[in-house]
Amino acid sequence: MHELGIANSIMEMVLDEMSKKNLTIVNKIVLELGVLTDIVPDTLDFNFEIITKDTALANTKLEIKHIPLRACCEKCSVEFEVENFFFACPACHSRQVRVTQGEELNVAYLEVPENQNGNGLPVSR
Repeated sequence: MHELGIANSIMEMVLDEMSKKNLTIVNKIVLELGVLTDIVPDTLDFNFEIITKDTALANTKLEIKHIPLRACCEKCSVEFEVENFFFACPACHSRQVRVTQGEELNVAYLEVPENQNGNGLPVSR
């Protein structure tokens, strides 16, 4: 269950960023997740929700953007989306391909309230 370790790493990274930027609220964490990472999104989301329960991220939503698997043919340079894990060029049928996308595991960005001032506190009006 490596999803728990990944959820923990995401939590620590975001809490560290919140500390550096003096933020108190993060509404959403957008995560880019490639299909080759072998991570189960629902399990990751469940683990994230459990471990952040008593933290500043308790109400933070984890949004997962799925990154499709793409490759480039080493023979004819055609770039294509790999379907059903069939690693063959659709143009020349060569199996000499290089994966160009689908291994990502990145925190793309954090969504924070617009009314959060430099001290990390919501601005009262």
